[in-house]
Amino acid sequence: MRKRQRIIVLIFIVSLLMLILAACSKKSEQMRISIVQPLSHTSLDQIRDTIVAGLKASKRNLEIVTLNANGDTSSLPTILQNEKSKGTDLVIAIATPTAQSAKNVFDGTDVPIVFAAVSDPVAAGVTGTDAKNITGVSNQIPAAEIIKLVSHFQPGYKKIGFLYTSSEINSVSTINAAKAYADANGIAYEEAAIAALNELPTAVNSLIAKGVDVLYTGNDNTIASAMPTYTDVAYAKKIPIYVGADSMVADGGFATVGVDYVQLGNQVVAMTLKVLDGAEPSDIPYETLSDYAKYVNLHAADRLGLSVTDEMLQDFMVLVEKDGVSHFGK
Repeated sequence: MRKRQRIIVLIFIVSLLMLILAACSKKSEQMRISIVQPLSHTSLDQIRDTIVAGLKASKRNLEIVTLNANGDTSSLPTILQNEKSKGTDLVIAIATPTAQSAKNVFDGTDVPIVFAAVSDPVAAGVTGTDAKNITGVSNQIPAAEIIKLVSHFQPGYKKIGFLYTSSEINSVSTINAAKAYADANGIAYEEAAIAALNELPTAVNSLIAKGVDVLYTGNDNTIASAMPTYTDVAYAKKIPIYVGADSMVADGGFATVGVDYVQLGNQVVAMTLKVLDGAEPSDIPYETLSDYAKYVNLHAADRLGLSVTDEMLQDFMVLVEKDGVSHFGK
C-alpha cells in the first residue's frame, strides 16, 4: 500500500514539474508583435517609435515587427493577412483604417488588437460587443478647447475654416464635434473636405475666398503628411492654422491644445503589456489621453506677422530653434 502511495505521489510531483516547465517554456517563448501604420508622418512615426522603445524597455522576449502601408490603405488587409499567416501574437494598429482592417482580418481569432490614435472608436466600429478582442488608446481631442485657443491668440477673429479629409472617419468626427460647438456658441464657420492631397491647395484657397480668418484641421493623417503644402498656401495669405497635435505644430502649424503622441504611445505600451500578461482586451476599456498638451510655433507666428505676448505664452510649450534644430521648450 505504501509503495502504491509513493508511486501516486511521484506521479503527482512529475506532473507538477511538467506543468511548471511548460509554463516557463511558454513564458520564455518569443512573441511576435506586429505594429502596423497606414502611412508615415511625424505623428504616426512618433507613436510607433515610442511604442517600440517602450516594448524594448520592458525586457520581454518580443519580436517587434513594424509595417507601413505607405499611404496605400487598400494594402492594409494584405499586410495584416500576412502577419496572421505568420502567427503574430498581438497586433498594434496605428490609426483608424489600420484598426478597422485589423478587426476584419483577425475576426474570429484569439489574436488581441491594441489600437493607437483612433479618434472615434465607436464610429469606427472598434469597440463594443462586436469588437471583444480589441482595445486601445484614442486620440480624441477637445473641440471646445481648440476653438477657445483661437480666441486666446486672435480674440478678434470672425470666421473659422474647417478643413479635413472626407475619407478619414477620425477627421470627420473631430470636425463634426468642432462644428457642433461652433453652432451652439454662434461661431461662424465654413468647411471644406478633400478626397486626395492634390486637392489641398484648392480647398485652402476656397475657404480663404469665403472669408475665413483662421483654419483648423484636427488629427487628420492625410493633411498631417502635407503640412508644408498646407502652411505655404495659408500663410501666404496670413491665415493661421490651428491643428490637433504637437507634431503638426512642429511641422508648421501655428498652435494646438491637442495630442501629445509620446504620451499616447506610452499609454499604448502600458495597455499592451497588460494584454501580454493575460488581461482580456474586452476587460480593458479603451482610453483617451489623461492630459492634453499646449503648443505654439513662434516661427509660424513670424511668418504670419502675429503678435504673441509673454502673457499669451503662459502654460504653452514653444517651438524654438537651437543649433539649427527645432524643439519644444518653455
